[in-house]
Amino acid sequence: MKLIPAVLIAALAAVAPAATPKFNVLHIVSDDLNCSLGCYDHAQVKSPHIDRLASQGVRFEKAYCQFPLCNPSRASFMTGMRPGSTKVYENSTHFRQNLPDVLSIPQSFSKAGAFAARVGKLYHYGVPTQIGTSGLDDEPSWQQVVNPIGHDKKVEDQIHSLIPGQFGGTLSWFNDPSEEPQTDAVGAAEAIRLLEEKKDGPFYLAVGFYRPHTPYVAPSKYFEAYPVDKVQLASGPMKDAPGIPASAYGSYKKEQDQLTDPLRREILQAYFASTTYMDDQVGQVVAAVERLGLRDKTVIVFHSDHGYHLGDHGLWQKMSLWENSSHVPLIISVPGNPNNGRVCPRTVELIDLHATLADVCGLPAPQSDGVSLKPLLDNPQAAWDRPAFTQVLRGAPVGTTAPSFNPKNLSPGGKGQGKGKAKGKGKGRAGGFLGVSVRDEQFRYTEWDEGRQGATLFDLQNDPQESRDLSKDPAHRETIARMKALIGGLKK
Repeated sequence: MKLIPAVLIAALAAVAPAATPKFNVLHIVSDDLNCSLGCYDHAQVKSPHIDRLASQGVRFEKAYCQFPLCNPSRASFMTGMRPGSTKVYENSTHFRQNLPDVLSIPQSFSKAGAFAARVGKLYHYGVPTQIGTSGLDDEPSWQQVVNPIGHDKKVEDQIHSLIPGQFGGTLSWFNDPSEEPQTDAVGAAEAIRLLEEKKDGPFYLAVGFYRPHTPYVAPSKYFEAYPVDKVQLASGPMKDAPGIPASAYGSYKKEQDQLTDPLRREILQAYFASTTYMDDQVGQVVAAVERLGLRDKTVIVFHSDHGYHLGDHGLWQKMSLWENSSHVPLIISVPGNPNNGRVCPRTVELIDLHATLADVCGLPAPQSDGVSLKPLLDNPQAAWDRPAFTQVLRGAPVGTTAPSFNPKNLSPGGKGQGKGKAKGKGKGRAGGFLGVSVRDEQFRYTEWDEGRQGATLFDLQNDPQESRDLSKDPAHRETIARMKALIGGLKK
């Protein structure tokens, strides 16, 4: 556990408070989780606790991240700003280099007099190498932080990997026979302790779980729930489908050439086991909210940082603009909402969370590229014409650390003091190009390098596996023109 320096807390307290939050907030984020959940109609994955939470909140059927990579996505949803505003396109740039004064979600609650803390991974850090550290955290966001570390860090020498000795960036997994608590269980226990300490509120508690991020490590009983011979492999079009731009497969990794069907099943078994293990920890934390009598006082939000490929399109992990890489689970449970248990079919974005939580809790609207989803919480079928945008970078190096930037050199409000500016800002988009995808309730349209490297259009309503590209179909000329205009107006 790490306490933020007293001078920082004093400075936060000195800020004239906004209206006191109407509700506490428990913000739960899973790492590298796609929509392989029971409540999203996955045929195999067991996620009873997240499913129960969905029955107690509004489940957003079409929620999307803004960048399918940890650091850019987390910088976006924790501030409400698009990658075009944060200028974060890889895993090394800290968003305060470019937006030193922006308020994060926890800062909005701190200004209103709430206690703001995190347990685990909310901003970016490398998994598993930086488990137990703060990584590329944003210190001005928090009054208290906890960096859990568990048994999974002790068994790294036993982890199976497509690249021996490498775990986070490649497919890797381990069936752990030990009953010692792993990092997510330690994090859940720490979150429960904070709930008990701060039950009188108001509070904003963010809990970031690590699973199912690689390495997919879980206790053996979770593997037993998924007999490997029963695991179903991805179907549909695979890598290098005719007519699809090469950039659409740019996240493919050479080591995946060694995959066989038995190995694919073993990897999927581990991913599903890790998901169910994480689901159990979500259940522990939500049960504590109920036990402490906080359920009617606390908004609970659950989502992932981005989507994830599990062999669909011949791809694994993230960093693509296919549906499974950008589509995320999102559940928002507001006490007393008569629509809890309903499903919202509208297209929404993770950058909408900051404005939504402020709106629901009665706080001033933050500076944000997103919008409040309260109208959809009030009526999940309400008219809604906002699409979702997801971007990805191709052809530029992706870093993992930012040694020239120290977020400790920031004042409580987030303003830079001159010490934290990176000396070399040319890494981000230098030498690369963007792929940009726009999603409405029916279609996904994607352009690579503003169309110079190709474009695709898929009708997800009638073709959920994205098997037929309609970008050259004259019958969809108007749809393409509309989608191109939306991308043209996006801050990139």
